[in-house]
Amino acid sequence: MRHDLVLPMLLILASILVGAVAWSGHVLLFPIALGFPILWSISRTRTVAAFVASGYFLSASRGLPQGVAAFYSSDIWPGLLLWLCAALGFVVTHSILWTANPINRPFRYLLAAVIMAIPPLGIMGWAHPVTAAGILFPGSGWWGLGFMSAGLASLVTRAWPVVAIALACHWLWSAAVWTDPRLPEGWHGIDLKMGASLGREAGLQRQRDLIAAVRGATGDGARFVVLPESALGFWTRTVERLWKSASGSADATVIAGAAVVDPEGYDNVLVAIDSKGGRILYRERMPVPGSMWQPWRSWLGRVGGARADFFANPVVSIGASRAAPLICYEQLIVWPILQSMLYDPNFVVAVGNGWWTERTSIIAIQRAAAIAWARLFAKPLVLSFNM
Repeated sequence: MRHDLVLPMLLILASILVGAVAWSGHVLLFPIALGFPILWSISRTRTVAAFVASGYFLSASRGLPQGVAAFYSSDIWPGLLLWLCAALGFVVTHSILWTANPINRPFRYLLAAVIMAIPPLGIMGWAHPVTAAGILFPGSGWWGLGFMSAGLASLVTRAWPVVAIALACHWLWSAAVWTDPRLPEGWHGIDLKMGASLGREAGLQRQRDLIAAVRGATGDGARFVVLPESALGFWTRTVERLWKSASGSADATVIAGAAVVDPEGYDNVLVAIDSKGGRILYRERMPVPGSMWQPWRSWLGRVGGARADFFANPVVSIGASRAAPLICYEQLIVWPILQSMLYDPNFVVAVGNGWWTERTSIIAIQRAAAIAWARLFAKPLVLSFNM
C-alpha cells in the first residue's frame, strides 16, 4: 500500500471505531465521541475529512437499516437508503467546513456543531459529540455545555494532545463517582415488553392490562405513573372515559403515550389522566423523519403522517411541577432537550416505543442520551420504554 494512503485509511478506521464504541448504548462511553473532532482536524484533505465524517456517523447510527426494515416489515434496502440520506447532511456539513488553516479550524468546527444541533440539519443531528457533556461535567448545566464547547474547539487545534489528556483524566474521575439521575419523588416509569402490539392492539383487554400495571405502581405509593409512547393507541373519548372510570377516587395521575388523529394527519402525544378526566399534555416536537414525519406529503397535496410541532410546548405543567418531555426520537438529537432546559423544568420525562429496534442498540442509546442530559442539568429523570 502506498505510504500516502496509510494515514487516511487509519483515520477512517479510527472514526468507525469511535462511532461504534461511543454510541453503543453505555452512557459512560459517550466521551469517546470526542475522538471524532480530533480525527476530522488531522485529516489532510477535504476528501479524507468527508470519509472520516462518513465513517463516524454511519457507524454510530448502524442500527437504523435493520430498525427500518423491522418497522416496515420489508427488506434491508429502504433502511440502507434512509441511513445514507441521514448521513448526507452530517458529511456535507463537516466536509464544507473543514479547513487546513489551523487558525480558522476551531471556529469552523464549532459552526458545524451548531448547524448539526439545530433545525433544519439538526433534525438529523444524531451522534452529536456534545452529548458527552453530561458525563464529563455532570451537574454543571449551561456552564458544562460551555466547557464542552470549548473542549471541542480545543480538540481541533494543535494543542489537542494536551486537551485530550486533560479531558480523559476528567472522564476517569467522573466515571469513578458517577451516579444515575434519581427519580422525582412520587413518580414511577413502567417499562413494557409488548412488542409491536403496543399501540396497535387497542382492545378492551389490552387497556385493562395497562390499567392493572398502573394500579400495581400506585399500590407501591406512586402518585404519577408514566407509560411508554403509543401505550394507549388512538386517544378517543371512549379511551378517556375508560381510564377516567378506572382512576376512581384515587389521587394518582397517569402520563401515557397516544396518537390524536384528524383528517390531515396525526399528533404523537402524551396525555395526562386522573379521576377528573384526560387532557393532551404534550405534542411531540420532532417525530421520526421518514417513517412518521413526512412533510413532502403536503407538498404533493396529500395528507397523512405525523405533525412536527418543532419549538412548541418545551415544558409542560404536571401538578405543581414542570417537566421536560422527550418522546423517542427527540432523545437522539440535541435541540429539543436544550430548548426545554431554557425554561428550567423540575425534571425530565423520556418515553419511547422501540419494538422495531430489536437486536440493535437504539433503545440503549436513547436511554443513555436521556441520562446524560439529565445529569448535565442535574434533573431527576423518569424513563418508560416498550420493547
